[in-house]
Amino acid sequence: MRQPTQRLLIFLKMENPFTILCPIDFSECSLNAIEYASRLGEKYKADLILFHVLNTQDYLKLSPLDVNAKHQEEFVREKMQTLQKAVQAESIPKGLKSCEIAFQDGNVVKMILDLTSMKKANLIVIGTEGMNELRENVMGSRASQIVQEADRDVLVVPRKVFFKSPRKLVFASDYMEEDKLAIQKIVEFAGFFDSEIDLLHVSSSRKSIDRTLHQVMIDEITPFIRHEKVNFVLKSFKDDLALGLENYLQTSKGDILVTLSKKKTFFDQIFSKNLSKKMAYFTSKPLWVIKSF
Repeated sequence: MRQPTQRLLIFLKMENPFTILCPIDFSECSLNAIEYASRLGEKYKADLILFHVLNTQDYLKLSPLDVNAKHQEEFVREKMQTLQKAVQAESIPKGLKSCEIAFQDGNVVKMILDLTSMKKANLIVIGTEGMNELRENVMGSRASQIVQEADRDVLVVPRKVFFKSPRKLVFASDYMEEDKLAIQKIVEFAGFFDSEIDLLHVSSSRKSIDRTLHQVMIDEITPFIRHEKVNFVLKSFKDDLALGLENYLQTSKGDILVTLSKKKTFFDQIFSKNLSKKMAYFTSKPLWVIKSF
């Protein structure tokens, strides 16, 4: 009886409006995030919101002649309207439902999370400089906080990563009941691009891998998968999980790493000790953190 329930969940989610929030600070990394957000918006037929949190120090870097930041709001509005028009011209004809802009004073992380909640956004797409390039007033330095505190999915896009249709998604898990829901979201995403999925069952144990448990996972999750290009992979990383996953992404030619973030989950095992430091490993591929269903 469980299977029909899950199919109903898929139907309802596809019928509901989909909203993507993309925080920007006009840096290269946030412009890359806009590209990802708009391309995904085309596929989801989504409403896209470009959001900027006003920051005088950032503004003065863009407009150093305006010493007292008298024209900050006008400057930001013009920049955002230019981006909005570019997105509308490129992506509305391809399926994006709408693109709106918003900006507001305040704490960057708090404002992003507040707007996410107010707009009932399904996905936050945020650029990052890479956590090994932290800067106080650049949006990238906030990415780890957003991942930690958001209750919606977050897609983190590194600065030097430009959009391309993903050929392979790597879903890393140590197996949880919620994987059955997460895999449906991943399958929907993969269907947009005809992507391959590696469902990577990871062990951090130094002991022999329990292949029986792996087979149980395959048997239980397979009925929830409606996608042909799925590979079930069993892998043991004896040392740093985050570094092991980064290496797997490179060797398997994965384009996006997907993890499920719930309390006491695999995500916590990878990132709990130092989220910012661990996210530094993922500077060449986007990271999709699933946080809601």
